[in-house]
Amino acid sequence: MISNKHLVIYSLNLLLFLLVTSCSKEESHKDLEKPVIETNSDAVPQNCQVFYKGEEIPFRYTFTDNEGLGSYNIEIHNNFDHHTHSTDAGDCSLDEKKKPVQPWVYNKDFFIQENSLRYNAQVNIPIPANIDSGDYHFMVRVTDKSGWQELKAVSIKILDKKD
Repeated sequence: MISNKHLVIYSLNLLLFLLVTSCSKEESHKDLEKPVIETNSDAVPQNCQVFYKGEEIPFRYTFTDNEGLGSYNIEIHNNFDHHTHSTDAGDCSLDEKKKPVQPWVYNKDFFIQENSLRYNAQVNIPIPANIDSGDYHFMVRVTDKSGWQELKAVSIKILDKKD
């Protein structure tokens, strides 16, 4: 016959065993894949693309992830000093180096609907009319729900409004 003391010890050991095995199963499944920024011919902007002050940059990219996307960020900043970001940016003809007077800086976060494995991002970004024309970097970062991030940077040129 099992005493109450042994029954309690047996029950606590069983409960502890169940807790340990359930935790280890959850921890063994970790998302180890970065999200993907698809680079097809429909994606805008493309490397070396030209845009004009007072008009818009029609941002069109598709993001995918194996477990779920989280958010994306768009950043635009000048490249008047010819720095690089080690992705697609860099193979374009650049203007002469110059000091910025009124450079454009754009930086905005966008959230993606929860549990999305594929997302077609579409944002029309107005280009201010009173900024310095010249070489800029257009950067997009996509982050999945686990925190993995992918970056794509392209070189673009912003010119005075065409007549």
